[in-house]
Amino acid sequence: MRLRLSGLRPRLIAAFALVTLVGATAAAGASYVSARTTILAGFQDQTMNRLKDQITLFAPNLTLPPTQQSLDDFAASLKSSAVVVYKNLQSTGGPSLSEIPPELRAEVSGRSQLVFQRVFRYGQPLFVVGTTVRGRGANGLPAPTGLEVYTVTSLSSQQVAIEELARSAWQTAALALPLAIALALLAARGVLRPVRELNTAARQLGDGKLDVHLRARGSDELAQLVHTFNGTARELERTVGELRGMEADARRFVADVSHELRTPLAAMTAVTDVLDEDAASLPPDTAVAARLVSEETRRLTRLVQDLVEISRFDAGRAELQLDEWELPTAIKDSLDARGWRFSDDLVADLPAGITAWADRRRLDIIVANLVGNALRHGEPPVELRLRDNGTTVTFEVTDHGPGMDPAVLPHVFDRFSKADSSRARSEGSGLGLAIALENARLHGGTIKAMNTGSGAKFVLTLPLIRRLP
Repeated sequence: MRLRLSGLRPRLIAAFALVTLVGATAAAGASYVSARTTILAGFQDQTMNRLKDQITLFAPNLTLPPTQQSLDDFAASLKSSAVVVYKNLQSTGGPSLSEIPPELRAEVSGRSQLVFQRVFRYGQPLFVVGTTVRGRGANGLPAPTGLEVYTVTSLSSQQVAIEELARSAWQTAALALPLAIALALLAARGVLRPVRELNTAARQLGDGKLDVHLRARGSDELAQLVHTFNGTARELERTVGELRGMEADARRFVADVSHELRTPLAAMTAVTDVLDEDAASLPPDTAVAARLVSEETRRLTRLVQDLVEISRFDAGRAELQLDEWELPTAIKDSLDARGWRFSDDLVADLPAGITAWADRRRLDIIVANLVGNALRHGEPPVELRLRDNGTTVTFEVTDHGPGMDPAVLPHVFDRFSKADSSRARSEGSGLGLAIALENARLHGGTIKAMNTGSGAKFVLTLPLIRRLP
């Protein structure tokens, strides 16, 4: 779910929706503000102009100081909810002076122009206008009369119109959201189709299908990316093809050489066996030479055998011959076959009753390589430990030597890997641990190497198959 929400499609849709929503909201807001200002300004101008005209029309008929009746007549002539004030007198029937904001009355006093203010009273908006009335003085010039006029008009109809306008604006913005999502889906489809195709092609390339090819559409950046991918795939196919050919040639060469060497080595082994038997009767120098030839022949024979085994793994021809074995007995047989006896130098903890299906020959190779490596390059005691873990079985080989160099440890299972240059002429071929690991993997297991602080440890882990699949 997290991957889906963080994908390119959701982000494109979210970006389109956000931009469209912000744009629509801004446009709707600007339209709302402009229309609201227009509605209120038109109403205000109309109301104040009408009031001004009505005052101008009635003012010449006033006599000063006015009477209560004249104030009432003046208020009635204004044709709106109005109150006329002269000092302590005020007209009756109009709005109360308490409805007039004190700050507006203070601003009206002593001024001749109209003053207005919008207020909210009794749950509705009101438009209050106030002005002074000026008459004509004895010299014919306008002069203050002391009269003040205030009108109160409801803005309910204008408020309804403004609310309807706001509702329409928000509905328009809301309707723009599905359109934005539809546009985002359309844009995402055009962008993501080549991206999905590239992803599929890259996955096929990773799976080994090197002849994958994409069709470029158009000439934009995505088309250029497709052209680059196709070129990379072609170059990779060519390079991998060359490497596979070279690898196949190398495997075939090793297999052919190993096979061709086996026949002369068999003859040489027979000859060296005779020389070993007669070495005691040979002159000293000749005996030394005979033993040296015999030792080197055995080493070469073992190397050829290991190379043949490795070539089988590389060619994928190695097979398991599974049978049910009691693992403690199989391990002891491997040790006995090589003359390794339990003693203070070789300690074993092999609980009886641990049985599993395994290839006996390949298990023997693994045990021989791990124990032989510990005996040759570690220090006693070498400890063997077998454990049944329910679904797996582990076989640990631990020595008490100096351990392995940390720089060598990651490469201990590499082919022809040896701990140091002083072992270059050791009995081993440098392929033993590599062959042991391949045999463990063939069983579905693995081997790990580590330092314990007081020596080296190898841990063989095999799946505990109790019945033949």
